[in-house]
Amino acid sequence: MILLVTTRPGREGDAILELEWALEKVRVKGTDWKGVLLAETPLSKEEVLERLKNFETQAIQRVVPLDELVSAKLEDIEKALLRLGEKIKGTFAVRAKVRGNRGLSERKLEVELGSLLVGRYGLKVDLSEPDYLVLVEILGKRAGIGVLRRDEVLRFDVID
Repeated sequence: MILLVTTRPGREGDAILELEWALEKVRVKGTDWKGVLLAETPLSKEEVLERLKNFETQAIQRVVPLDELVSAKLEDIEKALLRLGEKIKGTFAVRAKVRGNRGLSERKLEVELGSLLVGRYGLKVDLSEPDYLVLVEILGKRAGIGVLRRDEVLRFDVID
């Protein structure tokens, strides 16, 4: 399981320690973006979410489980999404965050990938209350893709 984890810039070290404490079996790497980490763990998504949901954090702001990490080429993102799309049972919305890649537009990704899923699987889009979120996190030349129920994206209120 791959996790995209965000923290306040400068708090990456604290977030890494917290992830190691909460998950035990985890390897965390920094990225080229302040406050953005990638973590890899052999634990299942369910186990990760269970451990982190009740974890008291001082540094971790957001945890996004990713199903796949591919190159940030549109055709590679589309191929991965078509593989993952069959997991969606209900309505969905695509949300994209682009970091360090001027060739990709968040809005264009959301529209094109959403259309691709509607065309292939006949799914319905619901932008306000979707059953599933399709998250596309672009980190330069890599793209993380997660097909998640809304409660599978963890957000924490971090107080300095």
